[in-house]
Amino acid sequence: MLKKFLFADLDDTLFQTFDKATALGSHRSGPDVLEPAAYYKDGSICSYTTGVQRAFLAFAQDGMTLIPTTARDHDGLRRVDLPFDSYAIINYGGVVLLPGGASHAPWLEGMRAAMHTALPGLLELAAHIDHYAQRTGFGGRARMIEDFATPFFLVVKDPDKRHERLAPVETDVVRPWIADGNRPYVVHRNGNNLAILPKALDKAHAVACVTELLRAEHGDIITFGMGDSRSDAPFMAACDYAIVPRATQLAGITVAAL
Repeated sequence: MLKKFLFADLDDTLFQTFDKATALGSHRSGPDVLEPAAYYKDGSICSYTTGVQRAFLAFAQDGMTLIPTTARDHDGLRRVDLPFDSYAIINYGGVVLLPGGASHAPWLEGMRAAMHTALPGLLELAAHIDHYAQRTGFGGRARMIEDFATPFFLVVKDPDKRHERLAPVETDVVRPWIADGNRPYVVHRNGNNLAILPKALDKAHAVACVTELLRAEHGDIITFGMGDSRSDAPFMAACDYAIVPRATQLAGITVAAL
């Protein structure tokens, strides 16, 4: 029988914040049935699973091996209280973790070289975003996400969680800068998260790498991809089957749009 592997995004796919969890439907995911799933650095609860999500996890883990495929860094992954014991893909595909937790050295070396090339552009864009914030009073700032001694991408959030305030940052600052010279960067915005990534940083590339490692170990396999965001679609398309949670950005532009 072919072994089954599920490449799964984490935030807003397998768990979410309290407000988002209750919005999924109080008739079956009210506060009394939510359970903590991820934590902030200070130990307070960041995200929760609903009863439905826990049932799905039990279903998936009965026959599938789950492989986190996330934008979270290594520390953020360690603060997720779910049972993962195989490979993991973090930093939007910038780092592949082997079973046991060590980084896949050849992959990391290649990504470090690509990120070194992309870094001057990210720093330039960060300066533009921060200048926009100073000029307009926007409270957010461009933050460089670094892990394994490597800068990977920029993220911008509104400190008051006013998601609509990110729209002019994207349309008036980020996208014009990318278009000016057709720079090799992409934009992902979902809720209160605006991320700017080098094109070399791609979950789909990392999923392809891990899939080849798994095939070398097990022969023919079946792969599933699961995610909530438009940015997850490429890595899901690289799998044999795709799973889309309801009430997510990706569901809204795929299944719900039909």
